[in-house]
Amino acid sequence: MSFAIEAAGEANPLSVQSLYHTLTAASSSDPQQVKSGTQQLQNWEKKPGFFSSLQSIFVDVSLPVEVRYLCIIQLKNGIDKYWRKTTTHAIKKDEKDQIRSRSIKSGTNEPDHRLALQNALMLAKIIRYEYPLDWPDALFSIVSNLRQVSQSNGNPLRLTRALTMLLEVIKELSTARIQRTRTSLQAAAVEVLQVLGKIYVDKVQTWMRFFLEGGTDEGGAIDSIEQSLLALRVLRRLLIAGWEFPNRSTEAREVWNLLSNHFRDMLPIAANEFSSLHDNVRRLVEKHLRQIAKLHVNLAKTHPSGFALLPGSVQLVSAYWNLVTQFGEMYGSQSITASTENNGQFDHENDRSTPIMEYLGLKGLLLLRACVKMVFSPAQTFRYQQAEDKEEKAQSRQIIKENVLTGAFAKVAMQILVTHFFVFTQRDLHDWGEQPEEWERKEEGEDDTWEFSIRPCAEKLFLELMLNYKEHLVQPLLSVFGTVANLQNRDILQKDSIYGAIGLAASVLDDKIEFNSFLRNTLAQEVQIEEPGCGILRRRIVILLGQWLPVKDGLDRPLVYQIFQHLLDKGTPSNDLVVRITAGRQLKNVIIPFDFRFEQFEPYATRILHHLVALIEEVELNEIKLALLNTLLVLIQSVEEQIAPFANQIISVLAPLWEQAGTEFLLKQSILGILSSLVSAIKGESQQYHSLLIPLIDSSVDISSETRVYMLEDALDLWANVLQQTPSIAVPYVVPLVPHIFPMLEVGSDTLRKALEICETYVYLAPAEMLALTDMILAPLSNLLKGSKREVSGSVLSIVELLMQSALELGGIEGLKRFTSRLLEVNFLQRILSGLHGAHEAHETTGPHRSKTWLDVLVETDYFSILARLALADPNIFGDAVKVATPEERFETTIAWLLSEWFRHLDNISHPERKKLHCLAVTVLLQTGQPWILEHLQDLMAVWTEVVVELYDNVERKDDCLVYWDVQAMKGVSETAEQERQRKIMFEDPVHRLDLKPFIREQLQHAITSSGGSDEFQAQWVINVDKDVLQEFGKLGIF
Repeated sequence: MSFAIEAAGEANPLSVQSLYHTLTAASSSDPQQVKSGTQQLQNWEKKPGFFSSLQSIFVDVSLPVEVRYLCIIQLKNGIDKYWRKTTTHAIKKDEKDQIRSRSIKSGTNEPDHRLALQNALMLAKIIRYEYPLDWPDALFSIVSNLRQVSQSNGNPLRLTRALTMLLEVIKELSTARIQRTRTSLQAAAVEVLQVLGKIYVDKVQTWMRFFLEGGTDEGGAIDSIEQSLLALRVLRRLLIAGWEFPNRSTEAREVWNLLSNHFRDMLPIAANEFSSLHDNVRRLVEKHLRQIAKLHVNLAKTHPSGFALLPGSVQLVSAYWNLVTQFGEMYGSQSITASTENNGQFDHENDRSTPIMEYLGLKGLLLLRACVKMVFSPAQTFRYQQAEDKEEKAQSRQIIKENVLTGAFAKVAMQILVTHFFVFTQRDLHDWGEQPEEWERKEEGEDDTWEFSIRPCAEKLFLELMLNYKEHLVQPLLSVFGTVANLQNRDILQKDSIYGAIGLAASVLDDKIEFNSFLRNTLAQEVQIEEPGCGILRRRIVILLGQWLPVKDGLDRPLVYQIFQHLLDKGTPSNDLVVRITAGRQLKNVIIPFDFRFEQFEPYATRILHHLVALIEEVELNEIKLALLNTLLVLIQSVEEQIAPFANQIISVLAPLWEQAGTEFLLKQSILGILSSLVSAIKGESQQYHSLLIPLIDSSVDISSETRVYMLEDALDLWANVLQQTPSIAVPYVVPLVPHIFPMLEVGSDTLRKALEICETYVYLAPAEMLALTDMILAPLSNLLKGSKREVSGSVLSIVELLMQSALELGGIEGLKRFTSRLLEVNFLQRILSGLHGAHEAHETTGPHRSKTWLDVLVETDYFSILARLALADPNIFGDAVKVATPEERFETTIAWLLSEWFRHLDNISHPERKKLHCLAVTVLLQTGQPWILEHLQDLMAVWTEVVVELYDNVERKDDCLVYWDVQAMKGVSETAEQERQRKIMFEDPVHRLDLKPFIREQLQHAITSSGGSDEFQAQWVINVDKDVLQEFGKLGIF
């Protein structure tokens, strides 16, 4: 009979028995039961008592393991979701107390190691939340349990479980960022260390005595070595997180000495000096060494001063360097031919497969690098430092510098690093041939994988030494370079390592080597050598050129381009895939410098681009494709419009690559970026690719598309560039994309600003089509006005202003009336006037209860610019719009405060074009002949005087400096289609067509006439103007 679970929590009340049946169903192999059981668990997890009931089932070891495992997983996940007090449906305090009280005991007695680990993880999460405020004795309880278990002679598994719990708790607490938690851990560190240290010492002594001297209890020895490893893992983390200054703690120093001695004693065991040991035992000993080595490196990084001042630290670094030196003797290959054997080399990124001597050699290099950084690049901190802290820091640097990092040591270290660790291994040569793409990807990895690989780590250390010991290392390196860099030397591996060193030290040696001579006389000849192993040298040469060109001026760039052309050529047998991929990567570095000149590159451009595109098609790994596409992107951006002849070739590879990419969104993002740069480079010629570009944009920005979240940002960049380069005749191709803009016009949208930019571009490109979509455009724009940042509101107002100009241009006064009516329907003008009224109130009130406004000066200018466009087009439309937008008050009241605020704000406008626009607008209001504008005659004259003086430079100037007479004279170099449209619209703008002096004279004359003549105007309005203002205005000679 099938078992079914009622989904509704109310229909199936929570109890331990019903919970057990549900867990049984959820852990079965029947998909239907799993689904219904999982649903029921989700319904119950918000019920009180659910998690304590889970624990009740978990602690019953007689129940099936599958059910108990599901219990502890549910409980562990529930800690993250419901343990915090502020969480909805948070676990109650009494239930928390019950869970805490049983977690330590149940974890100690758990027979299954998987369940014990999950219980330990659950306990660690609880302590992370509770310690030290809500569970102050958490660590004490765990340590007490550990002490009790270690002193009993019962089941040894209980000690392993107790150590596992302590390990996970210390792991969790050591990563805490809250200072209170870290301080509490440090306060308890000594007590934890005393109990843990005793267990560790006892267990190490037990298993070492057995394996070195013999005995009968082999099972007990195996248990002891596993338990000592667990204890050591805890000790490693405790020493790092438990003390700010481990060198000041007696207990920490004792453990440090103990572990250093154990490191020395265990090393011969791991080095196969005790051949009678079983491999499993030897691997466990190696794990001890790995943990201690991790402690040494982590302590040197985390507590550099403390490391240097701990006893025996100098001797320890020297011991590591001896290990590095010994390992270096057997690291590199002696032949350029790959051996069929593995030669002991494995994946460096996987600790468990890395031979112990290689692992310790790597840690030795990391330790030395930490010492170099300690001396020359000490970490800076904002934490207050006591005098003792500063003294210790200075003392530690002096100890390391005088006893470890001497000039003589730097010379020896450089020699060993270059001659031993820069050389390819047999595994490198094997992988080069068998897995060229994967090997090249690892070699060129740009992340932190260098910490897990010998040669990249050695290169990092070498560079640190070169930068800080120039006076000691430059001359020896140059001497070796002089003996190696010649055509007679056929030792390819030696050349590769020396050239590698010269490349890494390019910034140090740029004025020490005559690189042009070396390039012409040696490198140019060596890339033509055809003999076994020459691919190694070819790869190194392109890397070397990529390292030197960005730092060395005056190099023979045409020769460099010729070399890259040669090495990218698949037709040359020695140019294997690794060589060509490396050349493709490094090409970016030789064309990106600021002094790149296309005329030098042009003779080689066709073939280089052909080879690069073919290589992108050839490689299979997406990481390699991305790197080569990045080179292609840099190439397009560097040559700019000269890329046009190659556009077809580039498009021909990108189109199928897009289809092949599938769900590889990084690859698609890279393709969109290249297309965007290509469109910008070839400008109007991009129109021929609209049939490809428009569908890509459409599928990437469609709100229903699953890929939208990954592609949107890059697709918007491409969309914007396509529009900017689209000529007016191609409008029908791009208008169908417009509806995709509207969902993005929302407050808080990450793509809002780009969407507004695209919307504005559309208004320039297709004003008639955008005016037809006014209903869809203005509503979201109106919602964006209030509360948006200046950049957003500025873009919104710019779009509306442009639409207003287009409505007037295409539809005349009637078109403007229709557009203004739509602005009123969506409350756009109402919001503008409301904002301006708030600004007016803020400026009119003072004291502690003064009104506040959210408008800043720039936004207020933009607000008034909308009104200025209306007024300048037709004062009557302006007046009617103000009346409709403020129905709650009389027009005379509204226009009074509006003009008062407008004239006040005119003093804050610094942009000449904006100031003239506003001056024209308030001037044209004189056509109404109404008292509400004539009352501001003094303000008008003050504005006229200021603006005229600014635009005419002086009163003798004949014309307005903002009036443009020749639209072609304004044409810029390499003008895009959008810039041409902007130029023409700007040319037709009244700001650039109306000469201000005649305009003021005309409007003033109109006001005089409508007032009944000059005498009447003088007696009624001019008499109220301040004499000084009138006098300054008279000097303009306008009237």
